[in-house]
Amino acid sequence: MTKPTTIIALDGDVFTLKTVSTFKNTEIKFKLGEEFDETTADDRKVKSVVTLDGNKLLHIQKWDGKETSLVREVDGNSLTLTLTLGDVVCTRSYVKGE
Repeated sequence: MTKPTTIIALDGDVFTLKTVSTFKNTEIKFKLGEEFDETTADDRKVKSVVTLDGNKLLHIQKWDGKETSLVREVDGNSLTLTLTLGDVVCTRSYVKGE
């Protein structure tokens, strides 16, 4: 089983979201509320917007008339990622590393 590492960093008003795994590494940089071009881990070209709602990063990806929602919620030392496409929902849980 792949155990990806997710790193979320903030430098001024620019967020960096990096995912490192044995499958593929990805990195995006963005400002909250501003649309940006993203190439996903499965090589889709999407238009993305990320906003912040309390302790949740809400990430919307749009392509070919479709929309994916990725919600990253931080609670203490844990991060829950909930991905939604239509009526399909996937949840992935992370624990903060040392």
